[in-house]
Order: sequence, then structure tokens, then C-alpha cells
Amino acid sequence: MRYLLLLMVSFLIAYAVTPAAKKLAVKLGAIDMPGESRRIHSRPTPRMGGLAIYIAFTVSALIFMPLDKKMIGLLLGSSIIAALGIADDMKGLSAATKMAGQIVAAAVLMGFGFRIEWLTTPMGGMMYLSWLSIPATIFWVVGITNTFNLIDGLDGLAAGIAAISSAAMFITALMNGRTLAAMLLLMVAGSALGFLPYNFNPAKIFMGDTGSLFLGFVLSAISIQGTIKGATAIAIVIPVLAMGLPIFDTAIAIVRRAKNGMPIMQPDRGHLHHRLLDMGFTQRQVVVILYIISAILGMVAIAVTEINPPWSFILVLAVLLAAAIGTKRMGLLNPVEEKNIHA
Repeated sequence: MRYLLLLMVSFLIAYAVTPAAKKLAVKLGAIDMPGESRRIHSRPTPRMGGLAIYIAFTVSALIFMPLDKKMIGLLLGSSIIAALGIADDMKGLSAATKMAGQIVAAAVLMGFGFRIEWLTTPMGGMMYLSWLSIPATIFWVVGITNTFNLIDGLDGLAAGIAAISSAAMFITALMNGRTLAAMLLLMVAGSALGFLPYNFNPAKIFMGDTGSLFLGFVLSAISIQGTIKGATAIAIVIPVLAMGLPIFDTAIAIVRRAKNGMPIMQPDRGHLHHRLLDMGFTQRQVVVILYIISAILGMVAIAVTEINPPWSFILVLAVLLAAAIGTKRMGLLNPVEEKNIHA
């Protein structure tokens, strides 16, 4: 009953606040205009809807969570990220400025006790990182933050994927007695789902960087806190699988751009959702397909927590093989011809 209450409160706050966020976006001139090659929408649409997601999560956390050191750090760091997203949605920030802001927010997390201190070795053992935990934590937080930013390319995609990823990690956290992490994950899911009715195709408002950066940052922080007790070989595998779709899409984008001599930070139309659109699927069909893929990866993450290590290793290898085959068949590493499309 407590978990249902968490989900409903965060959902209702986001649902109630989103219209106000839309009005504010219009007033501040935070409008996403069509016309660029990577733009899918055909009419001006307010962005900065992620402010509603941020408010829903923050208010829910203040109501239901103990305000201990780590909770304060999470709220401070996520507030920095939300402010960064608002500034970008309003005026547009350089990639370097956004990266600097994300590193500052990650540093705040570390200052309040969030650290990746163990990594799995190729032989299945665990390695203590010592001082290397600092760059490892920054890399993880900044990396996951940007994966959700990059996948936010279709109506309802990033919000839905965040909700599905949160649900998968919620189940694994609950199964392993990580009550606080489970509660936070439900708040993320509820906040994203409360925004989704306004954001699903045809979107009345976009979450903008305010939402996509916030969702990625919060999920990266919660995954560091852990959905698995202790330092185990599968601890890091669970969030990687649960958030597998945005992680995969970002990794492929980096490899594709490097392979084709493009700057890694330069946007293109080579993302998975763009390729599916080019294959003739509608926006809604693409979003549903990617929801299904994300849900399958979430179920794999749950399964990995429950089965013995040899079988979990085989299951992870099967996922990697399927990803490699899909990458090859869809030509995700091939250069992309930019073109204008409006749907």
C-alpha cells in the first residue's frame, strides 16, 4: 500500500503541474521550433515540461523520504541539473557548459557519499577502486545523464523508457531488500508517467533538457546507491540492463561518429528511433517498439538477479549478441545522410 501511495502521489503531482509548466515555457519563450533535420515535430511546441517531473519527484521525496545526508545530496545535485536544463531550454547552452554543470552535480553527489567503489573483473571477481572511484563515479553519472538526453527524440520516448527502467530496478531493489532505493525509483516512475499523457504523440509539451537530464541524473544516482545489497559481481549489471536501451543507443552513436570522422558530440539522425522512422514506422509505432525492447531488457535484469552466475553470464552474452546482430542488420554504425522530415 505504501508503494502504491508513492506512485500515485508522484504521478498526480506531475500530472497537475505539467499544464503550469507549459504556460511558463510559453511565457519564457522556451519553444521548440520545427525545421532542423533531426526535428520530427511539425509545429512549435513548448519544452521545459521536465520541470513538472522535477517538482513531482522532489516534493514526493520531501514528503516520504528521510532527509539524511544522501537524500540531501541527491536533491541538491538534481536541483543543479534541473537548473542547468531550464537554462538550456530557455537560451541554449554550449556542450562544454552543460558538461561542466553535470560534472559539478556529480561532484555534489560524491561529496554526500555516492561512490562507485567496486567493479567486476573479467574473471567474475570484484576490484576495489580506491581513488579511481572518483573518475568512475563522474563517468557513470555524466554518461547516464546524457543517455537519456540523447534518446529524447520522439514524443513520449524518454519518459516511457525512464518509467520502464525505473520499474525494472524497483523490482530488483525490492527483491534485494533495498527499500529506500525502491521508494525513490517508484517516485521517478510516477513522475515520468504523470507527465506522459501530455507528452505522448502528438505531444502538447516536450520535457526538454530539464526533464531528460534530470531523469538520467536521478537514475544514475539511485543505481549507485544500489538495487543489490553489497558488492556483488552483478550489482553494476542490473542498472546497465535496466537502462540498456539509452545506454546502447548512446554507445552506438559514439562509435558511429568516431568511425565516420564526426565529432563525438555532434548530433545526427543515426539514432535507433530515427532508423526505425526511416524504415517506415510511425512515431507511435517506433515508441511502442522501443518500449517493448526496454521492457524485455528490464525483465532480463530481473532474471539476472535471480539465477545462478553461470546462467546469468550466458543471459548477458545473449543480450550482447542480439544487440550486435541488430546493429549490423540496421546499419547503425553506417554514416547517415541528414534530411528534413516532419511527422
